[in-house]
Amino acid sequence: MKVLVLAPQPFYQERGTPIAVKLAVEALSRQLPVIDGNPGEIELFVYNEGADVIIPGVKIRRAKIPRILWGVRPGISCKKLLCDCFLFMQVLLLIIRSRHQQYNVIHAVEESVFFAWTIKKLFGIPYVYDMDSSLAMQITERWWWCRPLLKLFEFFERMAVRGSIAVAPVCDALQVIAHRHGSSATVILRDVSLLPTEKTSDTCSTRESLYDPRISEAHTIVLYVGNLESYQGIDLLIESFAIAQKKYAEARLIIVGGTAHHIRAYQEKTKHLGCDDAVLFLGPRPVDILGQLLQSADIVTSPRIQGNNTPMKVYSYLHSGTALIATDLPTHRQVLDETVAILAAPSIEAFAGGLSQLLGDPILRQRLGKQAREVAQKLYTVDAFERQIGALYTAVFQGISTAANKNQRLCSNL
Repeated sequence: MKVLVLAPQPFYQERGTPIAVKLAVEALSRQLPVIDGNPGEIELFVYNEGADVIIPGVKIRRAKIPRILWGVRPGISCKKLLCDCFLFMQVLLLIIRSRHQQYNVIHAVEESVFFAWTIKKLFGIPYVYDMDSSLAMQITERWWWCRPLLKLFEFFERMAVRGSIAVAPVCDALQVIAHRHGSSATVILRDVSLLPTEKTSDTCSTRESLYDPRISEAHTIVLYVGNLESYQGIDLLIESFAIAQKKYAEARLIIVGGTAHHIRAYQEKTKHLGCDDAVLFLGPRPVDILGQLLQSADIVTSPRIQGNNTPMKVYSYLHSGTALIATDLPTHRQVLDETVAILAAPSIEAFAGGLSQLLGDPILRQRLGKQAREVAQKLYTVDAFERQIGALYTAVFQGISTAANKNQRLCSNL
C-alpha cells in the first residue's frame, strides 16, 4: 500500500500536532506490512519549516514556502492558511507526476482534508480524514466575525467527512461529530503518552537542575507544559495560582513552553498580580526530559478553556503519576474523571479552590497520581496507539479492496 500523509505543519517541532504526526507515521510504517503483507510505501508532505528528522520507512517531502511565512504558531491563522496554499499547489503537482505509480490512499491531517477531497474528485484517490479538531469550531472560536458562518463551515466539514474512506478522530467528542456528519467508518486515533512505559529513575537530576536554582525540595511545584496560546487558559491558571499561593506560600508555578513574546506578556501579568517571585517561565524544553519534569512536580495542570479535543499533554500527565488538575469541560471530561484528577470549573474562584485542595493534601495528590498512572498504562501508551493505527488501516485496506472488487465485477459485466 502506497500512502501519502499530508500534514500542514512545521515539521519537525516538539509540539502537539507535529509530535502526533511523527508518532502516526512511525506506527504506520510498522503496521502496513502486517496489514497487506507487502512493504508499505509512506511519504509525508509537510511545510519546509522545522528540523530535519529521519523516520525509518518514511520519505519526507517539504513544500517550498517563502521564509517570510515561517513561524507558524499552533492553531488556525492567516499565515497558516497562506502556507496551506503553497502546500496544496505542490501536492497537486506531486499527484500529477505520480499518476503512473499512484498513491493508494491519502492520510489527510486537519485542514489538508480539503486538499484530499479535491484530489479524490479529480483523480479518484480515497482519503482518510485525521480529525484533530472540529475545523468549523476552531475557525469560529479563533475569529469572532466568522461565527455567523458557522453553518457554512459545518457544511464543508460534513462534506469532508462524507467523502472519506474513514475518519480518525482523536477523541470521543470528535467521534460524535464524525458520526453526526455521516462518517462511513470511524476509528478513534487517540493521542497517547510520550513517556516511557517505566518511570524514569534518573536520580542525578535535582529540582534545581531540572527547573531553576531557586527551586528546592521545600517547594510544592505546580507545573504546566505546552504552548501559551489564549485557548490554553494560561490567564486562568496564573490568576488562580495567585490566589492559592497567598495561603500556600511554598507553592511555585512553573510554566514550560511558549514563545518569547508570550512569556514577556505573562511575566508582566505576574508582576501586576504580585506573584512574579512564585511563577517561573522556563521556555521550551526537550521532549526527552518531559518525564523527569512531570515526575519531579507535585501537581500538573491543564487549564484549557476552548476546544473539544483533549490536549495531548493530558496523556503524559496521567502517565507521569503526578496529581492533575484540569478545567471541568468536555475537552477533559471525555478522558478524565474525579478518580484520576481534580476537575474544576473554568472560573478563577473554582480553579483556585481546586489548586488549594491539592496544595494542602499530599495524600490526595498521591492517590490521584497512582490511579492516573494505572489508567494510562492500560489505555494511553504507544502500544495502544499502534493497535489503533492497525485497526484504522485494516478498515482502510478492506474498504479499498471492496471497492476494487466491485469495479472488477462491474467491468466483467460490461
